[in-house]
Amino acid sequence: MGWKKLVLTKRCRTRRLRFSAALVITVCAVTCPHQPVYAQAKPPLAKDARIGGDAMRTRFVADLSKEVEFKIRTLPDPYRVIVDLGDVNFQMPAGLGTQGRGLVTGFRFGNFAKGKSRIVIDTAQPVIVENAFVRPAEAGQPARLVIDIMRTTRADFMKKQAELSKQQPQKPEFATGWDSATRQEPSASVSRGGRIARPVIVIDPGHGGIDPGASSNQGIYEKAVVFAFCLELKKKLEETKKFDVFLTRESDVFVPLADRMAFAQKKGAALLISLHADAIDAKHPLLGAKGPQVAQEVRGASIYTLNQQASDAEAQASAARENLSDVLAGVDEQKGARDEVSNILVDLVQRATKNEAREFSNMLVSQLKGKTSLNPKPQRFANFTVLRAPDVPSVLIELGYMSNTEDEKQLISPVWRASVAEAMSIAISKFLGRAQSRLPF
Repeated sequence: MGWKKLVLTKRCRTRRLRFSAALVITVCAVTCPHQPVYAQAKPPLAKDARIGGDAMRTRFVADLSKEVEFKIRTLPDPYRVIVDLGDVNFQMPAGLGTQGRGLVTGFRFGNFAKGKSRIVIDTAQPVIVENAFVRPAEAGQPARLVIDIMRTTRADFMKKQAELSKQQPQKPEFATGWDSATRQEPSASVSRGGRIARPVIVIDPGHGGIDPGASSNQGIYEKAVVFAFCLELKKKLEETKKFDVFLTRESDVFVPLADRMAFAQKKGAALLISLHADAIDAKHPLLGAKGPQVAQEVRGASIYTLNQQASDAEAQASAARENLSDVLAGVDEQKGARDEVSNILVDLVQRATKNEAREFSNMLVSQLKGKTSLNPKPQRFANFTVLRAPDVPSVLIELGYMSNTEDEKQLISPVWRASVAEAMSIAISKFLGRAQSRLPF
């Protein structure tokens, strides 16, 4: 897409831009003509945000410590407004953005890449960005990022999207924690010999950055809960001195699903463990079947392995929700093509790794009993993107339900984290010990 740029100084008055759906602009506020905002010692601070308006026009306002540069565009399916900023320190109130108003169903914010942040505004239908501007701090009031959106038709929206896509396609930018230039296609001939000496374990803290995941009744985000647990699990595994352990993200940053999987492949992982926490929300299949009280009835951990066909409706909904992570964060899914022979070879390798993942799932359930609450159906399967590496046994663990009061208490408890992480460490040691004993020397 083409970016339109405008520079504002503190001497000039606020300038407002009117433009059609999906038109992208950049607004830059600087302290002097030759000193960019990003040269400041401290990044701007985002303190609060709010929405107002009705089903025809809605305004989004973010309070900032100083003016910022931003880029804005709209995307369909689902409809959303993407606001890209430089390095911003978000110190927003807990749970902010979960409630909608007017055209907006909700919004989220966070780090998107090194030195880059993003705000995603979800909308109920196609919209155009009518106004977008930065209002400087004055009279004791903070600087403000103001975005006005207006209802439009899907036909007009998609027409404008098609026009802009022919201009300058933008390559998605994101932080992966590793050099994507070295990324290779999965191969059926991946060697496992190196695992005998010191197996590599990759722990994947779900969500992160712009993608907060589920939220609890107290406004605690899934991304924070699982990251704390992953750090504890990494600590327990490293204490055994048996493994090399890596995290797919080491801070609150967004990492695309495919890059999490590819990171495990690049490291030659013997095991990939993706950690999440579930929630019963308005779109959950159990809500329609049992009513609102189900949010407090359903609890416990579940272990998912890969399968094209989901084990049940809840597993299918969970995979669909997790697989939307990239789309909701504004990253287009990158699909690579393989020839028929490669597909056959990869399928053969994947069949073996899927069996190994199921074996590990059995061991996990055995070790977790008595250490934490388990779902009545603790072992499930579905087509999760992050589990698709054909040469790395992979599981996705839902540690519990953020929407359940008792599970929420467990998820934020350091004592619970230590106990469950220890149980997982034992299961991992047993699984990899058995797997190595079957390898030829």
